[in-house]
Amino acid sequence: MPDNQEPSEDLPGFEVPVALFQDLEDLKAQVAALTAQVQRLTETDGGQDAAEDGDAAVGDQDGDEAAEEDEWQYPPFILLLDSPQYDDELRALIEWVEGVLVPGYLAEPSADARWCHLWFEHPVAVARLHACWLAWQELTDPATCGYTGPSVWHRDYLDPCLNQLRGSTGPFAGCTKGEHQIGHRLPGIVPSAWSQPDG
Repeated sequence: MPDNQEPSEDLPGFEVPVALFQDLEDLKAQVAALTAQVQRLTETDGGQDAAEDGDAAVGDQDGDEAAEEDEWQYPPFILLLDSPQYDDELRALIEWVEGVLVPGYLAEPSADARWCHLWFEHPVAVARLHACWLAWQELTDPATCGYTGPSVWHRDYLDPCLNQLRGSTGPFAGCTKGEHQIGHRLPGIVPSAWSQPDG
């Protein structure tokens, strides 16, 4: 039997090529991911249908609580969060950046590859790293990403993120080993989409 084939239990004498077996495993992972996504969507749609039908067993208060839970179904843009949600999300992000990203991907800072040890005080860095972290969570989960997820994460998320952050015009442009500056990157006026109405 050639090295790149495996025997089939169903048909004696029939050998399955290893490449076909690996393709099948990829398809299984994709089907599992799609099944999970359909279940999530079905549950969400089911909750909305029940609220629209005005089921007598469900009071208005329960419907309002369900709507609030569905409001942030996916992780929101971190800069739109208020405390304590922002603080919790930032704490988890810091743990990932300092535990995974810094030791695994960041070499010694230089003029061509800047880094600020107080990166969490740069809103632009927080926003970009948070987005990169969310993508990492999704694309390193074998149940949803198959075999190509980590490669996609490196190519589409990590590399562009680090290029933007560590470049000479990035948010760490004014920071050196001995100095930390954020004033040069803070906007004078917060965009209206980011501001929360009072009351």
